[in-house]
Amino acid sequence: MRKLKVTTGILAIAIVTLTAMSCKDNKKEQTIEEGQQSEASMHDNSDGHHDQEATHDNSDGHHDGDSGEMSSAARDIDVSTQKNAATTPIIDAYIQIKNGLVADNKETAAKGAEGLLMAFSKFDMAKLTGDTHDEYMEIAESAKEHAEHIVKSPIDHQREHFETLSTDVSDLISLLGTEKTLYQDYCPMKKLSWLSETKDIKNPFYGSEMLTCGNVKKQIN
Repeated sequence: MRKLKVTTGILAIAIVTLTAMSCKDNKKEQTIEEGQQSEASMHDNSDGHHDQEATHDNSDGHHDGDSGEMSSAARDIDVSTQKNAATTPIIDAYIQIKNGLVADNKETAAKGAEGLLMAFSKFDMAKLTGDTHDEYMEIAESAKEHAEHIVKSPIDHQREHFETLSTDVSDLISLLGTEKTLYQDYCPMKKLSWLSETKDIKNPFYGSEMLTCGNVKKQIN
């Protein structure tokens, strides 16, 4: 009788264990299935909701809900608010590139890129120490690489390199500050930002094709 009770107890434990494993597996399968259904619903664009709009003059700010922040997303930078004149030559050269792309003029953009390379070569790093120096070097190396491509590339490739260059210059301003008043503008079509010296939207990513596509996200200084 005792042997029968032991056997019965073992069977009961086995049944409970199998039941628990089965519930766990079913829950796992259900979670996976729900995740797949959720992913499918997120990527089902057959209803045309993701089609580009016919007109893109967004100066009324209808795209303000989009994330247009371009600074410090990939780099961990403590934002500086100091009025720093040392960054002005770099920013001025960047603005020349931007204005060249706005005007669909690759020669002007290339000259701005040459000016940017010159500005970085003349920048005095003597006052930069520790993490600030290291972060500056990272930003400068990236910016110079993209400027070199802008010097020698056709305008469509210039615009591609200008995308990351805009992040580099914004990060430089966050790191070291600027004496200039600038505006961070956002292009909802590209989901990218750039810096401008004026409030007027003039989109460097599209030029005359969609000149006024975008809106002002924030003012610097």
